[in-house]
Amino acid sequence: MFKVVEAQEIEKVAWEALVKVSPVASWFQTPEAYCFFDSLSFMETFVIGVVGDGTLKGVVVGSVQKDGGRLKQFFSRRVIILGGPLLSEDITDEELKALLDTLKTRLKRKAIFIETRNFNDYGRWRKTFEECGFRYEAHLNFHVDASSLEKAQENVGKHRWRAIRVSFRDGAIIVGKPNWQQVERFYAILADLYKTKVKTPLFPLEFFRKLYDTESAKYFLVEYEGEIVGGSLCVCLEGKAVYEWAKCGLDSYRKNIRPSSVATWEGIRYAAENGYARYDFMGAGKPGDAYGVRDFKAEFGGELVEHGRFVHVCNPWLFNMGKMGVKIMKRL
Repeated sequence: MFKVVEAQEIEKVAWEALVKVSPVASWFQTPEAYCFFDSLSFMETFVIGVVGDGTLKGVVVGSVQKDGGRLKQFFSRRVIILGGPLLSEDITDEELKALLDTLKTRLKRKAIFIETRNFNDYGRWRKTFEECGFRYEAHLNFHVDASSLEKAQENVGKHRWRAIRVSFRDGAIIVGKPNWQQVERFYAILADLYKTKVKTPLFPLEFFRKLYDTESAKYFLVEYEGEIVGGSLCVCLEGKAVYEWAKCGLDSYRKNIRPSSVATWEGIRYAAENGYARYDFMGAGKPGDAYGVRDFKAEFGGELVEHGRFVHVCNPWLFNMGKMGVKIMKRL
C-alpha cells in the first residue's frame, strides 16, 4: 500500500534519510533547499511525497516561476524541479506514477509546463516518466571528478590552467567569506551579463541575499586591486556534490586576469579538499547546438553526461507561444 503526502506529512528525519541513500539525490531536493525556496517572496514552492509500506519512497520539491509584468507572467508560468525528483532505489512504478500524476493534477492550472532538470541518471525510470506524459529532452552537463585535488588539477586543460595560474600571479585574490557589499557587486556583474548576453531573466537580489544566509551555500568571489571582478555561487550536498549555480567575471577587465576561470577552479578546489565526489556544472546545453559556455566548461576536464530533462506540457498552445517569445527575446 502507498499514499501521496503533503509537505506537512513528511517527517524531516525520513526525508533526510532518503537524501543519504537515494541514487539521484541532489541539494535541490533536500529539506534545506525547500526551506530556502519557500522563503522567497516571488516564488510559489511545493513539496509532494509518496510513502510505500510506511517508508518514504519519493519527494518532489519544485517551484512555480514567472517573469516580468502581468502579461509576461501569464505566458511564462512554469514549474521547475531542479535536480529531478528524489527517489529511493526501490520505488515501484506504481508509487512513481502516483507521484507524477499527483504532480500534474495539482499544477496543471498553475503552469504551462512542468520540467525536471536532472543532475543524475534517471534512465531506469524513463519509461515510467514517459507513460505519465513526461517527454524526455536531451540535455548535457559536466561532472568534474573531485575525489582528489591532484586528479582535479591534472584534468584541467593546459590553456585554462595557465589562465588560472597567471591570474593568481598577477594579483587575483579569492574572497572565500565575502561581506554582503561584495556579494552585491557580484550580483551587479551577473545582472549585466544576463541583460547583455544571456538575455533571460535573473532572480532578484532577494534570492542571493537569502542564499547568503543559507548554510550550504558558498560564494567564491574574485578580487583584483580591491574590486570584486567576478565570482561564483555554489550550493553543496555533503559528500556528494558542489553545484555551480551562477558564475560571472569581468574577463576583459585586465589583460591577464580571468575571474571566471579562477572562480570555477576555486569551487572545484573546495569540493576536492572537503570530501565531495564531484563538481557539478548544472548544465551544458543541448546536444548539437553551438554553445560557447560548454566549450569553457569542457576545459575543466569533467565527464560530459546526458541526463536530460523530463517535460510535461500542461497547455500546448501557450507552450508553443512561449517558445516563440523566448526565441524573439534572445534575438533582440
